[in-house]
Amino acid sequence: MRHLPSPLQRLRHPRDERGDVPGWVLITVMTAGLVAGLWAIAGSQLGAMLREALASVSG
Repeated sequence: MRHLPSPLQRLRHPRDERGDVPGWVLITVMTAGLVAGLWAIAGSQLGAMLREALASVSG
C-alpha cells in the first residue's frame, strides 16, 4: 500500500502549482465571456424573472 502524505507533510512541502495559472486564467475569461453573452441575449428576461421572484417573496 502506498504511503499517503499527511496534511502536515503537505504544508511543509507545498506543491508547485505555478504551471496551473494559465488554466485558471482561461477558465475565468471563458466564464466572464459566457456571463456577458447570456446577459446580452437574455438580460431583459433575467431581470424580469428576478423582479418577479423578489416581488413574490416580499409580498
